[in-house]
Amino acid sequence: MTERRAILSGSTFEEEIGYARAVVDGDWVHVSGTTGFDYAAMTISDDVVEQAEQCLRTIGAALAEAGSSFADVVRVRYLLPDRADFEPCWPVLRRRFGEIRPAATMLVCDLADPRMKIEIEVYARRPATG
Repeated sequence: MTERRAILSGSTFEEEIGYARAVVDGDWVHVSGTTGFDYAAMTISDDVVEQAEQCLRTIGAALAEAGSSFADVVRVRYLLPDRADFEPCWPVLRRRFGEIRPAATMLVCDLADPRMKIEIEVYARRPATG
């Protein structure tokens, strides 16, 4: 039987909406769309670059709990309400993904809360063990 387990970040959204920050399904880790909220404090910066950095901190913690890392990411999806906010985030994103080069998509769309300026979703393949 394939291992399937949920990873929670402590976000009130996870409880209120009914989802997990990430789901481990066998060799795969599916990380939900993650916004710039600091889920411990439930605060969010007004700056899109700081939001991108916070997204990546939250995603990194979920990947680590799943036994994975950014090096294992095979797909990333960026969602932004304002396309002009994407380019300022490139240096932050390049630091995490520049050597890995996952498949990537950027979509312009509304997000659930007007304070949210970026949402990032990733898929990773867990490294073989043993």
